[in-house]
Amino acid sequence: MYINPVNNVQITYMPPQMPNAYRNYTVVDQNKVDVFVKQGENALPYISDVLQHSNNEAQITETLYILDRMIDNGTKNVDKMYPVLSRFNNTKSPNIQTFLAGIYRKTQVPDAFGPLVKMLIQNSLNPNPQAFFDPNEEIGGAILSYISPRFKN
Repeated sequence: MYINPVNNVQITYMPPQMPNAYRNYTVVDQNKVDVFVKQGENALPYISDVLQHSNNEAQITETLYILDRMIDNGTKNVDKMYPVLSRFNNTKSPNIQTFLAGIYRKTQVPDAFGPLVKMLIQNSLNPNPQAFFDPNEEIGGAILSYISPRFKN
C-alpha cells in the first residue's frame, strides 16, 4: 500500500516478484513505477526513506528499479543519494547488486567505483549459487563506464 503524497489517495500495488528458476528478472507493478517516475525529484525523499529503512530485499530491489527508471526519465540529483545507496555496497544480493550497479553506471558518483570493484571481486571469489543470473555483467559494465573515455567530460 502506498499513500500518494500529492493527493493523499491510498493506492494498492502488486508486490514485486523476484527472479526464480523460470524467470531471471524482477517483475514490478508498472503503474507504481509510473507514479514515482512522473513525480521526478519530488519522489526522491520517499525513495530515500524506503532505502534508508527497509530490510526487505524485494522492496529494496523494486525501489532501486524505480530509481533507475527515474534516472532514465531525466530526474536530477539522484547522484546526491549516494550516502543512502552506499548502505547496500556490501550486499551479497545479486538483485540489489545489479540495480545498484546500474544506478552507479548512470550517476558516475566517484565514491561508487571502489565498491563496484569490491562487488566484482567478492562475486568472483564467492559466486552465489542461488542467483538466477550473473550480477557481474552489470557490475563489470558499470566499472567499464567509469574507466571508459567515452563517459569522461
